[in-house]
Amino acid sequence: MRVAVAYCVGMPENASAYLAEGPRVGIRHFTYEDGAEFTARARESKALHQPWLFPPRSVDAYAAYAGRLIEDRTKAGFLVCERDNGAIAGFININNIVEGGFLCGALGYGAFAHATGRGLMAEGLGLVVRYAFGAMGLHRLEINVQPRNAASIALARRCGFRLEGFSPDFIYLDGAWRDHERWAITSEMLPSS
Repeated sequence: MRVAVAYCVGMPENASAYLAEGPRVGIRHFTYEDGAEFTARARESKALHQPWLFPPRSVDAYAAYAGRLIEDRTKAGFLVCERDNGAIAGFININNIVEGGFLCGALGYGAFAHATGRGLMAEGLGLVVRYAFGAMGLHRLEINVQPRNAASIALARRCGFRLEGFSPDFIYLDGAWRDHERWAITSEMLPSS
C-alpha cells in the first residue's frame, strides 16, 4: 500500500518531488533530513500547538518520530510544503492504517505558526485525502479532535469531514485522558474532479 517517492536528487529538473500538488502547496513524505527545519518550526509554534499537539522539538525526538512514519506500514506521514519556497507549512499523518475490508486510517495534523491563517493546511489536507483515497487505496479517513480545538474542527469541516460522534476519555494527552469528537470522510463523499 505504501507508495515510494523519488526526491530531487538525480531527478530531471522538471520532475516534482511532491506526491500531489495544489496551487500553493505540495505534499511529500517525511525524510530524516527534514529534522532541523521541522524541529525549528515546532519550537517556534509551541504556543500555537499546546495543549492540543506535541510534535518533536529536538532532532533526536524527530528522528524517532519520523522513523515510525517512514518504517511502519500502518502509518504514513506527509509534509505540507509551500511550493514557492519549499518551506514546511505543516504536517499530516495517517495512523492506524487498516487494510482488508476496513481500508481506513486515522488522521492527525498540525500547522506551523508561520503558515496559519493562509489556507495552506486546508489545501494540503485536501491533497492528502485525495492521495489516500487514490494511490493508497483507502476508503475512509477519521479525525479525532478535542472539542475545544476550534481551529482543528474548522479545518475538518472545511475539508468535507462530517461529525460522527463523541468519545469521552479517548486519548491520553498532556497528563490526562481527553474527550474527542470523531469526524470522518469516505471516498464517496469527495466531489468528482
